[in-house]
Amino acid sequence: MEPILELKHIHYAYHTMEGETKALSDISFSVNPGEFTVIVGPSGCGKSTLLSLISGLIRPETGSILLNGKELKESTTNIGYMLQHDHLFEWRTIYHNVLLGLEIQHTLSASTRKRANQLLETYDLSQFANAKPSELSGGMRQRAALIRTLVLEPEILLLDEPFSALDYQTRLTVSDDIGQIIRSSGRTALLVTHDLSEAVSLADRVIILSKRPATISKILPISFQLTEDTPLHRRNAPEFKTYFNSIWKEMNQNE
Repeated sequence: MEPILELKHIHYAYHTMEGETKALSDISFSVNPGEFTVIVGPSGCGKSTLLSLISGLIRPETGSILLNGKELKESTTNIGYMLQHDHLFEWRTIYHNVLLGLEIQHTLSASTRKRANQLLETYDLSQFANAKPSELSGGMRQRAALIRTLVLEPEILLLDEPFSALDYQTRLTVSDDIGQIIRSSGRTALLVTHDLSEAVSLADRVIILSKRPATISKILPISFQLTEDTPLHRRNAPEFKTYFNSIWKEMNQNE
């Protein structure tokens, strides 16, 4: 299987009047189609910087990023980016928030409107299509933000701590909900999180970064023997604690 995403020997540093701050050092990994990969590491180690590089918002100082075998600047691979906050506009209904990306890309049509309606129906938000964001719970808002991303039919989803603004109970429910949505859609996903339990409950593989300047400390495959493999069921499985402790130990060794 050819990887959908490849990072090869990526180096990146931030430059200010005070000098240079190295963020990433010799980062190399690949992601296969349909894989859910999670990146963890100490605070400030450059996890979100990696997503900014993959999305093309910034460029690496050295190294290359390939999407479907092509250099990032030459690739036509559609990338979806979901941030920490839902960024829904209060003056637009949920339906019109979902359509926003299509409007920006000038791809709004009868067929894309139909796709938006189908996604709202599939993920239980159709009854709130005409509601304003303030009328929805935090979890429902995040689901709407995900639908806004999925309606663009991205080949790869970048998720920058999309559950961090939620309270703990809602976070558990929403991460389970959105994790299942992403898997059922067959999308490739790359998630950044500080929450090790979240990483284990969602990932096919966990990439553990060292402290800044970040290097890859370890890549840990995650596999559960479950009849129904969902994030919530994983948290109750015997393997969960073993994976959690392995990641915790690796990160503390780096400290």
